[in-house]
Amino acid sequence: MAGEIEDAIERADRESFTREPPKTLKGQIGYLIRQLGSAKAVAQEIGVTADSVNRYRRGARKHARADVAVKIDDLVRRRWQPQVRRRRQRQAAATGGITVETRARFGYTAPVGTTDDGRFRRLTVHLPPAYAQRLFDARDAGASDQEMRGIIAEGFKDIYFQDGGSRAMGLSDVDINDIDYLDLDY
Repeated sequence: MAGEIEDAIERADRESFTREPPKTLKGQIGYLIRQLGSAKAVAQEIGVTADSVNRYRRGARKHARADVAVKIDDLVRRRWQPQVRRRRQRQAAATGGITVETRARFGYTAPVGTTDDGRFRRLTVHLPPAYAQRLFDARDAGASDQEMRGIIAEGFKDIYFQDGGSRAMGLSDVDINDIDYLDLDY
């Protein structure tokens, strides 16, 4: 199962589509066969037989079971317009940065005499391109959700909590826990 950060990246990628993916079952299956190379490969991905995939492709079956239809739609959307996705990610990593909107519990390590109790905060913070590049590189390398949270938490520490080095200099570590929601935009 994908983590919250990876899901947020996927949702942000889907917002960049320049065309809508195919909506009909026949169109979706045709696209997946072109992408994966064979009906057998598509069948393995969605959990049906190759004969069923061929029936969908020919139009002999107009509708798939509800759970299979969801898998097909998700698989099409995950593979749709990879060049557009890469272009947007390169732009975010080079010049645009990434905006993170979240409601989560933030905990931190602070000097003695200050509070370090975590509490829920709703934040919208624009992180510089370096953090976007690190986040995309971590995702491509197969990093865990916890590692990607660490990258975002480090960005929040630098940009939001320490305001680029002008305050809270004693703050040494920020953690993101109990995420209610997290959305990315780039």
